[in-house]
Amino acid sequence: MVAHSAPRLTDKKLTRVPTHVAIIMDGNGRWASQRGLSRQAGHRAGTENIRRVIEAFAERGVEYLTLFAFSTENWGRPRKEVDALLRLLGRVINREINTLHENGIRLRHVGRLNPLSPRLQKKVQEAIELTKNNRRMTVSVAFNYGGRAEILDAVRRIVADGLTPERIDEGVFRSYLYTADLPDPDLIIRTAGELRISNFLLWQSAYAEYYATPTYWPDFDAAEIDRALEVYSHRQRRFGLVRAGARPSDRPPPPKTARRPPVGADPPLAEGKDSGDRAASS
Repeated sequence: MVAHSAPRLTDKKLTRVPTHVAIIMDGNGRWASQRGLSRQAGHRAGTENIRRVIEAFAERGVEYLTLFAFSTENWGRPRKEVDALLRLLGRVINREINTLHENGIRLRHVGRLNPLSPRLQKKVQEAIELTKNNRRMTVSVAFNYGGRAEILDAVRRIVADGLTPERIDEGVFRSYLYTADLPDPDLIIRTAGELRISNFLLWQSAYAEYYATPTYWPDFDAAEIDRALEVYSHRQRRFGLVRAGARPSDRPPPPKTARRPPVGADPPLAEGKDSGDRAASS
């Protein structure tokens, strides 16, 4: 990942807007430390910024937004901090869900719910159910998420479903991921200046554009969003190919197989084939 100096913004409309933006929300702890506050205060400030960021991306035409809030590795942090983050999740749902619903935002969870308390799991499921028919923008919260864990979970489900190697292609594998109903991210943003992927969307980010900003997550505002989108609009996306006359906005072709094959059924043959470190901001 490379940090870029953003070009100066103009009043011109962006030539391209990414369909799916994913964000590694980093820097809450350092934001708080600079102000003589506790890490918990930094996390609270970070959650208060979420609604503003969601609304700003929705206003700019982004259809999917994924926020990396808590990784599978974050359980190793001090118990006091972990407990505070879990409480914050419940409070954010209570505080924001009605406004998000009224604004047409569909909520999703990405990751493993089972380690969360039954009460917190219920809150998450109720928020998903309430907003499931909203269409303005889909916001996925990656909480207790890890890219390696997601891939392992997909492999386990494939094995449990009895698929033979010949039946597995990229489309089938994708259908077993947590994000099976989402397009791959076009742009991944990381705040707080770090240049790491941190186990985030490892499969899905194969051809994502990366953008890093030194701004801490609580200060990531509309101006920062515009800088990131401006930089993205100037990227040339070729997806490993050299194509004369290709438009920069071209997306990679979708996998040929898009659904899980029924157990015991032969999958559609792919074209040309024969039959035989962290997310909760530090």
